[in-house]
Amino acid sequence: MALELQAEDEGALTVRIAGALREEILRGRLRAGQRLPGSRTLARQLGVNRNTITAAYDALDAEGWIRTEAARGRWVSAPEEGARPPRRDDGPRAAMPGRLGFGLGDEPITSHPVVPSATFDLSGGLPDVRLVPWTLLARAYRRALERRAARLLDYGPVEGLPELREQLATMLADARGLACSADDVFVTRGSQMALWLVGAAVLRPGDRVAVEAYGYRPAWDALRAHGAELVPVPVDDDGLDVARLAELARRSELRAVYLTPHHQYPTTVTLSGPRRLALLDVARAHRLAIVEDDYDHEFHYEGRPVLPLATLDRGGHVIYVGTLSKVLAPGLRLGYVVAPAPLLRRLAVLRSTLDRQGDLAVEAAVAELMEDGEVQRHAWRARRSYLARRDALVEELGSRLGDRLVLRPPSGGLALWAQALELDVDQWVEQAAALGVRIRPARQFAFDGRRRPFVRMGFARHDEGELRRAARRLATAASRVPSSRGEALSDRASSDR
Repeated sequence: MALELQAEDEGALTVRIAGALREEILRGRLRAGQRLPGSRTLARQLGVNRNTITAAYDALDAEGWIRTEAARGRWVSAPEEGARPPRRDDGPRAAMPGRLGFGLGDEPITSHPVVPSATFDLSGGLPDVRLVPWTLLARAYRRALERRAARLLDYGPVEGLPELREQLATMLADARGLACSADDVFVTRGSQMALWLVGAAVLRPGDRVAVEAYGYRPAWDALRAHGAELVPVPVDDDGLDVARLAELARRSELRAVYLTPHHQYPTTVTLSGPRRLALLDVARAHRLAIVEDDYDHEFHYEGRPVLPLATLDRGGHVIYVGTLSKVLAPGLRLGYVVAPAPLLRRLAVLRSTLDRQGDLAVEAAVAELMEDGEVQRHAWRARRSYLARRDALVEELGSRLGDRLVLRPPSGGLALWAQALELDVDQWVEQAAALGVRIRPARQFAFDGRRRPFVRMGFARHDEGELRRAARRLATAASRVPSSRGEALSDRASSDR
């Protein structure tokens, strides 16, 4: 049999041999009932490995082009009516097709851009995963599998491992004053999944949801994915403007409000006590769901941290969403929802159709670290490190850019919200990126996308020395940007954040 083949690797060669044999059958040069050469014979003729010929024959057999009889040989199969159209591309593909043979649904709603890497990433409130006690985590993970592999590698509870839910309930009660039990906690793969599930459980297409005028766009995307119409509410030094929210609720029907009251994202302000009580009053009067995203409660540096809204809620309005991404590591993908039982039952149904369950072995390892107090000790050490880093960045920026930046060290969280004076923020961000430092302008957090002279700079991800080097580069970047007095003077009030 004469087959002319050229290929560089075994995988492609197998496909080409099968295709060439198929072509011979289609053209009639190999007829029904004709015996094919043995794999050793054909391999010798073509100068290829015998396993390659065997794989090609097996593929043709599986497709029905040939039939194989053990210990006897292989023959060309009799053709079936209409089964073999004379095409050259109906065999195994040599590569992934470059286009789809069908249409896609609507484009996903997303406003969170993918950005390139940078030497110093100050773009958000990201933790420093180098501080994670990974050796302890690895040991706990190994112990969990050694002791309970059969259980942890099997299907498990959709609401999360009971041991982790118990530890989370204990932590929330001890550190945040939240009266709850393990039955009130639902574990998710990070807070983003939690927000998506909550949106699916609570919202109907067309529902109006109030959000902070500056906020977390991935959360907005999760709400919009379920057909929500988002309505922005201003934020000032006391957090969400609850009076404006109340006015909005009176004028138009609202379904829910989503906010970050502890360390408002991105401005870092805290919702004041009077506004917290007023917000709960509005929720009771208008039957609103309050989605409280408490994403970095552990990191408070001065005074006593304000307790969550959920601690004051007696009417079942607050859906409390938290995460271990900041206190441990984002890659663990551990978030949770604390809410009344009817909502958690709905979340369980929704989650079972989406993801079924989390990583039980990871959940078991983290539960062990929490029970042993290791997570709490790590949080204490990390908080001390992040405070020193905050101060280092503020000091270095103040000494180099004090005349062009208004810096107010936040009382908590992992990022600064700074006001630029006579400095074009977008140009500064661009120049900083060219020097390997990423910061984010206010417009990337603004609901209306408008330019304003504020930037967000994370300080937790890098150590003090790295932050000082980053600050020096930011000063160099600022020196390359012409004065923008008009922008700075037209929008300097904190109420415009």
